[in-house]
Amino acid sequence: MIVMSLERNRIVVVCTGNTCRSPMAEKLLAHALAAEDPPLNSIDVVSAGVSAYPGEPASGGAVRALAKVGLDLTAHRSRSFEPSLAEKALLILAMRESHRAYLKENHPDLGAPVLLFREPMGDPENAEVCDPFGGDFGRYLEARDSLAEAVPALIRHIRSLV
Repeated sequence: MIVMSLERNRIVVVCTGNTCRSPMAEKLLAHALAAEDPPLNSIDVVSAGVSAYPGEPASGGAVRALAKVGLDLTAHRSRSFEPSLAEKALLILAMRESHRAYLKENHPDLGAPVLLFREPMGDPENAEVCDPFGGDFGRYLEARDSLAEAVPALIRHIRSLV
């Protein structure tokens, strides 16, 4: 039986404003992990932004995009990334290389690996998730699908860490 330390039972998903990509990624990954066997189904998934204005709701496009796959993002409120979020982190997932660089430069002692959300798919050319903010609804659907496509590879990667 796999036993995971309760000290490292969180995944932190990071984007810029924590209103589009990272909230969608948080919900998609949490939903997938909930369907897994222990200990994966006990992992807490949270999201934050490197330039977030705390308390903002998820963007309407993100809410609608997730609603189309049966996930509810209406209760989401944005938060800024704080090192305390990473204290129990098994993994930190960034949307773009710039987010990873920001985290490594400003928080060098996070204690958890920082990967791009799509990085475990093994396609470095397409490892980043583009920001749909300000775009039409199709861009939100593209971002959601880009995130969802990465979830199976992420689950395999997370399984290798526990």
